[in-house]
Amino acid sequence: MRRLLYEFTEALRIAFAQIRANKMRSALTALGVIIGIVAVTLMGTAIRGIDVGVDRSMAGFGDDVLYVTKWPWRDVEDWWNYRNRRPIKTDYANQIKQWIAEHPDGPLKLAVPTANRSSTIIRGEYRVNNIWTLGTSADYPRMSKTDIKEGRFFNEFEDQAGRNVIMIGYDVADALFPGQSPIGQTVRIRDQVFEVIGVAARQGSFLGMFSWDSMVAMPLTTFRRNFASVDNGEVRVQFEAGRLDEAKDELRGLMRRIRGLGPEQRDDFEINEQGTIREQLDPIKNGIALAGLFITGLALFVGAIGIMNITYVSVKERTKEIGTRKALGARRRTILLQFLIEAVSICLIGGAVGLGMAGLLATVVGAVAPSFPLQFSTSLVVVGLTISVLTGVLSGFAPAWQASKLDPVVALRYE
Repeated sequence: MRRLLYEFTEALRIAFAQIRANKMRSALTALGVIIGIVAVTLMGTAIRGIDVGVDRSMAGFGDDVLYVTKWPWRDVEDWWNYRNRRPIKTDYANQIKQWIAEHPDGPLKLAVPTANRSSTIIRGEYRVNNIWTLGTSADYPRMSKTDIKEGRFFNEFEDQAGRNVIMIGYDVADALFPGQSPIGQTVRIRDQVFEVIGVAARQGSFLGMFSWDSMVAMPLTTFRRNFASVDNGEVRVQFEAGRLDEAKDELRGLMRRIRGLGPEQRDDFEINEQGTIREQLDPIKNGIALAGLFITGLALFVGAIGIMNITYVSVKERTKEIGTRKALGARRRTILLQFLIEAVSICLIGGAVGLGMAGLLATVVGAVAPSFPLQFSTSLVVVGLTISVLTGVLSGFAPAWQASKLDPVVALRYE
């Protein structure tokens, strides 16, 4: 054991002496590994960023909420069957809430009606178009994952009375009230004056997905009075965590009874969940990951070829040295370890430089494009260094093995 430790220490000393003696060659050799590690790390950062971005955007939907809608959240071919369905009445929420009150131990916990449409919001010379305007009840914050930056959400009294009060998203507040607080100030929607009583905290958006930043919420009674007399919307139902399947079954049965469907009739409504959107996004995310890993794999492969080539050159240049060491009693494993450690050392140096460059690039991209959530983590550093070591071992083993098998007599006569 002591001998092996000595051989390892000696191999490290020789390896770093060779790297110092051939600085330019070592730097150029490490360049391939640097590029490969930068590519791998940035790809891992981007993939993690996609996950975080999707989770952040999906937080608005809630992972413990079911959505009773007319249309499914997936592509359908027989769209005409869905088009002819009856609208989802927001009043269904009251019937579901009554059922929940009568069955407190059931999986369903809360029902909230919602209706929405696009609108234009005006404040003096400022105007924002195509803002998703949501009509809902005062219970909405109980199931929403959105935080409030300042102010408050409307209360039950304002909801029932149909007061002209709204809570606005972060981007809406920034566009209409630059550099000042919107609380207590007024805006116009469809020629009606609304008082701003709350501002949602910044949520951020990703790939054009749902975001509270460009939303406005008002009491459902107010929404009906100003936007639509027809009761047409959706119902969001919160369920107890871990009871998704049970909640879907209970809600489906309840909705069939509310809608008056017979046993032989098909559902004329849809129960959607967050997982439906994730299922559609996963193939896209996996495709990006596979394409990225293939490209970064090629970059690492080129770097490994460079390491192998230079290690072969180094073996040829030091053939006499190898013969001398063997003649003085050096074992095959000593020679093998020497060249293997040299290859791994170059890869580790390249990997460390590559990780530093990747971290710097991630910081720059995060500053330029804050909407893209890059995630440079400790685990990526560990993965990058591990890949560097494996690249060094795999690319340096064949030349090191060749060096260890050299006959000392032939090696000493090599010119």
